[in-house]
Amino acid sequence: MADSTQAEKMSSSHGSDGFVDASAGQKAPFPAKDAKPAPQAASIVRELIYWRDVKMSGTVFGVTLLLLLSLAAFSVVSVLSYLLLALLIVTISFRVFKSVVQAVQKSDEGHPFRAYMEKDISLSSESFSRYVDTGLRHGNCVLKQLSRLFLVEDLVDSLKLAVFMWLMTYVGAVFNGITLLIIAHILVFSIPVVYEKYKTPIDRYVGIVHNQVKSVVSKVQAKVPGLSKRKPE
Repeated sequence: MADSTQAEKMSSSHGSDGFVDASAGQKAPFPAKDAKPAPQAASIVRELIYWRDVKMSGTVFGVTLLLLLSLAAFSVVSVLSYLLLALLIVTISFRVFKSVVQAVQKSDEGHPFRAYMEKDISLSSESFSRYVDTGLRHGNCVLKQLSRLFLVEDLVDSLKLAVFMWLMTYVGAVFNGITLLIIAHILVFSIPVVYEKYKTPIDRYVGIVHNQVKSVVSKVQAKVPGLSKRKPE
């Protein structure tokens, strides 16, 4: 009787706890399908704009600024043509140089770009689907916000957008699109570093300005009928 009871306990423990241990205690041989890799692009951008590597950030900043200045002076077709032509000149010159060196030294090193040619640069269907899903998610958020603003779900927010668009008409009269891109590029590579260095005083002054603006908006909402936000039911 004792042996049968012990056998029942062992079987019940294998039947109930055994499955839990197999799923929780043991490691799965393959990672879960829903597991996503850590976002590398965000960390790379953060490293660049915070100038963690001065040489890399300076190179990216200089090349991008030169490209934007070229687009301001020439057409897009001309800039792309010159860039591709310069790239072809470099690769062809290096290919011919290596061929001459191999002929003189009578060596058989093969194609100088073989290591790059053998790399798989194709985009997998999983990566493409992930990028499409991310784009659709952000696009739906933007469409939702635009519909909320232009259909005047909140009158105050719609008025803020109207004032911003009115101010942008003056900005557009002074600067063109490529000039705004150049200014934005310079600010992206300068503001994060300045804010990181002077974070405490900047936060203090921004808080003062934010409180003042919030106080003015509250007074306007209290005096003008129809501007007060609805309280959620």
